[in-house]
Amino acid sequence: MTWGQWGKNLSTNDMATRIEAIVGLGINSFDHADIYGGYTTEAEFGSAFLASGIPRESVQFISKCGIQYPSDARPLAVKHYDYSSDHIIQSVDNSLRHLQTDYLDLLLLHRPSPLLEPEEVTKTIQKLLNEGKILDFGVSNFDPAQMGLLQRELRISWNQIQCALTHPESMSNGLIDHCQSQGIGVMAWNPLGSYFKEPDRSKERLLPLLEELGLKYDSDADQLLLAWLLQHPAKIHPVVGTTEPDRLKKALEATAIQMDIQDWFRLYEASRGHRVA
Repeated sequence: MTWGQWGKNLSTNDMATRIEAIVGLGINSFDHADIYGGYTTEAEFGSAFLASGIPRESVQFISKCGIQYPSDARPLAVKHYDYSSDHIIQSVDNSLRHLQTDYLDLLLLHRPSPLLEPEEVTKTIQKLLNEGKILDFGVSNFDPAQMGLLQRELRISWNQIQCALTHPESMSNGLIDHCQSQGIGVMAWNPLGSYFKEPDRSKERLLPLLEELGLKYDSDADQLLLAWLLQHPAKIHPVVGTTEPDRLKKALEATAIQMDIQDWFRLYEASRGHRVA
């Protein structure tokens, strides 16, 4: 999301260089959505990936559809959601063309819509799977009831949700529990949460504790935030937003941190501002 116009606005060469460096680190999944950059980033990335020379089969492309986003490319009257068969198919075809690939490894429905027709979505996704245009299917930001509308005849493999130490609600409201019980993988967008953004009471409580634990685990705050998330038994996959290979290398090092259970709960308590029940 941050590679193009909604962030660093990287050139084709800069993107290609970063793709090469990132794959060299062992990271091979790239998370997209049709709307990123006002419908421009997928095409920019696709050109850069082609320039990188990396084999398509060595990486995974994730994309999302469903949000109709007012932009120069689409001068819509209002932001809304569209899960009609025509729109889903058109969105996938656009993503394939922009990314210069024959298939998406994973397609996600970007946000739940009150007007979503489960039967229409199910038939459309099955068609895309049968045609090989998508290899797997999931959702993003759906709660258990919303997933249930689709799960009657359609397998959901992933749910990409907001989950971080500063936003841990999905760990206690049944969302991640539902995913675990149904064999649905969990991806976390914005896995560092609000910690590096505007100061708030949660950060005030977390700051001294993260400094203390940073010394104990010889780690930076961002590594500890990721390690805390990775320790959850749902095996959460953080969707890391940085464009810098050096920061991604540090993020990978967080996978080696095994946090003491009391330290994990000390961070949980500091984030929420009160003890567990």
